[in-house]
Amino acid sequence: MATAVEQVNELIDSVKKANLPKDLKDGVLRRLEQLTALVESPTFLPEFDGMSRYLEWVLALPWDKGTKDILDLEYAKKILDKNHHGLEELKTRVLEYVSVMKLKKEKGAKEEIMRAPILCFVGLVGTGKTTIASSIAEAMGRKFARIPFGGMGDPLDLRGQSRMHSEAEPGKIVKALRSTQSKNCVILLDEIDRVTEQGRSSIMGVLVELLDPKQNFQFVDHYIDYPINLSEALFIATANNTHSISTAVLDRLEPISMPSYTDIEKITIGRDYMLPRIMKETGLPENGLTIEDDVWAQMVRPLGFDAGMRTLERTINQMARRVARMMVEGKSDSFNISVENLKQFIS
Repeated sequence: MATAVEQVNELIDSVKKANLPKDLKDGVLRRLEQLTALVESPTFLPEFDGMSRYLEWVLALPWDKGTKDILDLEYAKKILDKNHHGLEELKTRVLEYVSVMKLKKEKGAKEEIMRAPILCFVGLVGTGKTTIASSIAEAMGRKFARIPFGGMGDPLDLRGQSRMHSEAEPGKIVKALRSTQSKNCVILLDEIDRVTEQGRSSIMGVLVELLDPKQNFQFVDHYIDYPINLSEALFIATANNTHSISTAVLDRLEPISMPSYTDIEKITIGRDYMLPRIMKETGLPENGLTIEDDVWAQMVRPLGFDAGMRTLERTINQMARRVARMMVEGKSDSFNISVENLKQFIS
């Protein structure tokens, strides 16, 4: 078993090999040298444990890792059309956004690349706000992370907690960087209007810093305690409405309305997009589940009008699961759902 000094030396070696900002590396190495002097002290173990946890995060962050942008309009259009039916006005806006970034990159204005207006998709639940954001990441060849704001009440959820606290950990921004392993990932700030009333003003203050290119290149997470450059990350926001979003945050966003879907659009999306995807996820063979045309009209309005696609998606998922069970039970290897037998597959 390694001695305490050997364990500290292992940490020192890992820091020396890591590609960290110079002043951060120097500071960490100084603290590790100080830790070596505490080997015989009763405070050594808690100090060592805390330092080990801290270094695990510092060494795991993508200080110099990123993905190469795909700024190809034809490719972006192909991805958007593959994942989304209709929404032509919104797709046009996204393609314009990619075009702006492409022009700025071609001009070599590196520091300006990410300063296109930050998109904020506004619409009712289930209208595709989150999925269009992930499609933008796919179209640009970037990693994607989602930060849910629903019920968030403490700005420390975003900014992290000081290591002075025993159970401290980084905030959701740092966690997003670690999970994507990319300094230029797409970070979705999901439902920023749904933070708690008590924490609204302080959370909005953090959002202003995140979304302002004059500030986010030196974002400080309290746990990491070192400026992190977020200028290459692409932030996209969503909201159900803009009434609860502060004026300062709205000034940094470009709200884009997500339309409600008509019944015809829902049927097209359900039949051509959702059903094939859900069958694949459920493990059903290509012809294992078919739904007759006149069934779809009943599926899109089981409980009245719904602006989004969530209810229809749940219904198709329920059908697929029931068919999967019937297949496993050996009842058949293919099922056709009609108006007459619909109730056998949904309840």
